[in-house]
Amino acid sequence: MTQATLFAAEYGAPVALIAGCDEVGRGPWAGPVVAAAVVLDPAHPIAGLADSKLLSARRREELDAHIRAYSLAWSIAESSVEEIDQRNILQATLLAMQRAVAALPCKIDLLLVDGNQTPQVAMPCRAIVGGDAVQPAISAASIIAKVYRDRLMTELAQRYPGYGFERHSGYGTAAHRAALLTLGPCAVHRRSFAPIRRLLAQSIRPPTLKDVVS
Repeated sequence: MTQATLFAAEYGAPVALIAGCDEVGRGPWAGPVVAAAVVLDPAHPIAGLADSKLLSARRREELDAHIRAYSLAWSIAESSVEEIDQRNILQATLLAMQRAVAALPCKIDLLLVDGNQTPQVAMPCRAIVGGDAVQPAISAASIIAKVYRDRLMTELAQRYPGYGFERHSGYGTAAHRAALLTLGPCAVHRRSFAPIRRLLAQSIRPPTLKDVVS
């Protein structure tokens, strides 16, 4: 019995297309939160799908290319730093997921989401804690979201040099903390996050945000 058949029996309606959705970037101190949605093609299974955090960067890159080439559909969306600061990280994450699902070029029958919260979508949706490890479509979404965000943070490292975004992707590493103490926050730091908020309050640097315009 296929997964689609099992879900169809559970929901009492035909389930032809199932999408997986996951996010990357809830924890970092800088950069957007990114979500992806993927509809896998049963006729072209992709070997090696797993939680993106358990894969090497090289393997993620390889799988990213396969997912984009062999899936029935995929999409990627963001919520900006400004939206994170205005809405809070949870609501910004759900918004990015909603945007990713809306951007899919096909109508899906069921959405599977990693975690315990679901975005507002038109189709039935199930939240699965640890879903990126057990549902291939969610694993695929986590991989392409991770690869996309890492590339984006590398681009931001060129616009805002000195913070090491290309190495830590905005996470709160010791190197990132040291750079903040020297340079102060830049325009892509999440000012609502406690470490950045404390730094601004201490006025270690002049109160205006450092903004390097490319």
